[in-house]
Amino acid sequence: MFSANLGMLFTDRDLPGAIRAARNHGFGAVECHWPYGVAAEAVCAALDETGMEMVSINTVPGERAGGDFGLAALPGRELEARAAIRQAVDYAARIGARHVHVMAGRSTDHEAAEAVFRENLRYGCDLAGPQGVGLLIEPINRRDVAGYHLAHIEQAAATVAAVGSDCLRIMFDCYHLQIMQGDLIRRFEAHREMVGHVQIAGVPDRHEPDGGEVHYANLVKALRRLGWDGPIGAEYRPRSGRTEDGLGWLAAFQGERA
Repeated sequence: MFSANLGMLFTDRDLPGAIRAARNHGFGAVECHWPYGVAAEAVCAALDETGMEMVSINTVPGERAGGDFGLAALPGRELEARAAIRQAVDYAARIGARHVHVMAGRSTDHEAAEAVFRENLRYGCDLAGPQGVGLLIEPINRRDVAGYHLAHIEQAAATVAAVGSDCLRIMFDCYHLQIMQGDLIRRFEAHREMVGHVQIAGVPDRHEPDGGEVHYANLVKALRRLGWDGPIGAEYRPRSGRTEDGLGWLAAFQGERA
């Protein structure tokens, strides 16, 4: 099953309309970035109508105009980070979302940032676990987001191990990991037990996953052989601007039982 990331797909519609469009065009689930401007009741109604699951949402990134791209690993901004986690966990619980991606942010002093990150994640796990919500952390490539605190899967694995909660998992975003590290199948295999969600996009242009340097039809089959049976999130920018114009990959991948 493939999940449409509505932060990039079907963006010409409001969120409930995008959920309906994703279902109508063959996706089995949805995920999004920051849904907080839409009433949870409206999202729930669209999910119920379509039978779709919301796989994940993100914590707010902070002040994007000021360079923020997440808050959880920023020393001195713990109150903001925890408020963002509370907001996301509450919204996720209200709409039945499976995960919250806790955005780390950019760091300069890695050791101090990592200490803050781990404490904020422990706080988040204590909050999310009782509500049936999981947390995700995602290595993000530093070409697109210079200075992002978390950029390698081994670092993410160390963070998950240090936090020590079953609530916390890794977002295995193939686009970011291919840019930073490559060797995707072996890296997935090595960290399979810590992976909570998988995302795909063409590399290096972040367009549809049937182009670029990664052969996703083969990669997705390999992930399935290695035991991944969860949704695979399509988080890419449509090449033509219209999501509908570039969905040939979806029918092809589903036809191959990827």
